[in-house]
Amino acid sequence: MVKRLLLAMAAAAMLLSSLPLTASSAATGSAAARHAVLTNRRVGGSNVRVGAIIKADLKRGTKATFFSPGSRRGVTCRFSSFTDRVTKNPFRRGTARLRLTSERFRGCTVSGITGARGVRSVSVERLPYNTTTSDSRGKPVTIFRTRTKITLSTILGAIVCTYFKGAVRGHASNIGQVNAFSNQTFNLVSGSGACPAKGDFSATYGPLRNFSVRGHPHIFVN
Repeated sequence: MVKRLLLAMAAAAMLLSSLPLTASSAATGSAAARHAVLTNRRVGGSNVRVGAIIKADLKRGTKATFFSPGSRRGVTCRFSSFTDRVTKNPFRRGTARLRLTSERFRGCTVSGITGARGVRSVSVERLPYNTTTSDSRGKPVTIFRTRTKITLSTILGAIVCTYFKGAVRGHASNIGQVNAFSNQTFNLVSGSGACPAKGDFSATYGPLRNFSVRGHPHIFVN
């Protein structure tokens, strides 16, 4: 009888000792599963809230370019920035949705375009644009239905070249918290014969920061 009682007590002790570990593991797994696609300060940090304002300039030491494919003919801008508003930030795995509300270019020069002596302006039209950031392989970033107007100075006055692309595709990186776009080909939709028929857009923006949180923390993709 005593032997049976001791065995029963030992079994109960083993069961009780295992319960806290099981509960802890479940809590840890639950917490990890509730990290959103976009987080503040680090991978697995606090979730970026819907409505948050995200901003970024060009990565230090880089430029935004808009060149005819396979050439160095086109426009180079030393300064550019954008502003996004988060509209959806689901738990991973998933796709965050944002609205591009502003994109600006400054300090732009032109080279290799016949008759062009300078750049009057580079502007993004018909904002806002829908954008997405996914935590799938490669962390793809997409900006939909973008339209860009480039106004060049010539001896005879200004010429306006307007370009369109249905989806500008790039990728996010947690190294430097950047969004990078490379050789995204836009097609001319209006403008004079002096306008290049196509233009490849390349730019790297970062670090991305959350301007709706004190200290403007960097944004990471889980």
